[in-house]
Amino acid sequence: MPAISFKIPYDSNLRYLPLVYLLPEELWYRCPTLMKIPRNPRQVFRSEELLSLIDSDAFLDEIMDAVSSLAFPHFGFPGWKEHYTGDFPVWRLSYSLPLWSKGIEQETGWNLQQLFLLPKDAEILFLPKEQIDALFEKVVKKVIEEQGWQPMLDVLYEMPCAEDFENQRTNVRTDFVRKWYHSRSKRVQSVSLERLRSKNLDEDDDRPFDYPDPRLDLEKYVCTKVDAERFLATLSETDRRIVQMREEGYTYMEIAVELGFANHSSMIKRMKGIKKEYRQYMKA
Repeated sequence: MPAISFKIPYDSNLRYLPLVYLLPEELWYRCPTLMKIPRNPRQVFRSEELLSLIDSDAFLDEIMDAVSSLAFPHFGFPGWKEHYTGDFPVWRLSYSLPLWSKGIEQETGWNLQQLFLLPKDAEILFLPKEQIDALFEKVVKKVIEEQGWQPMLDVLYEMPCAEDFENQRTNVRTDFVRKWYHSRSKRVQSVSLERLRSKNLDEDDDRPFDYPDPRLDLEKYVCTKVDAERFLATLSETDRRIVQMREEGYTYMEIAVELGFANHSSMIKRMKGIKKEYRQYMKA
């Protein structure tokens, strides 16, 4: 029988084949693509169809999901990976498939070469889940130390909840921002005079505005702050108070009540006037 001979590209998914045989049986049965791979590695190496399957995105997606499920619990955060979203940093770290593959090879010597050396009729049995969990615990702790992730993880342990990292607005995030800015408003908002200069005066936009991030553009941030402070000095005390209260998150109705106006429409008109004055001020 002729010897098996073929070249394996460095970035080939085939390098992750040994991880397939390390999956616990219950997890393996939840991966329809991985289930098509025989427990006899020699059958894989002799089948162009199976090699093409391993090179597919479906294979990569399933082995990444499966291995991340084994790695995530050993970061020390409560629950399972499925309890979090892709915005959570540890969720993303758990998908570091090349690191887990390398770590397991260093810890056990289990790699693609070992699969080639197995007898032609050998079938790889499922290992006990407890043994796999113990292996991943060692590997994850070692990778955390080697990559210097521990200081970052220590900070994440102190975060109130995983929702802090989600893109959409949540009640938890809103409550936190209200406490942070000492605002009575349920919708914390701020006004950026830099945005007033470029906005249409007829727009009634209640979305939160902010100054430019000083970490990204310090010069623009400083200039905007200076321009805003100079412009505010030209306003009446009432108009300055309106702008300040809007920055603190008060609604137009709340401002009207606080300043003794009849209704919130008066506040909207005053704010439009302030926008117009600011644009004229910047043009001058």
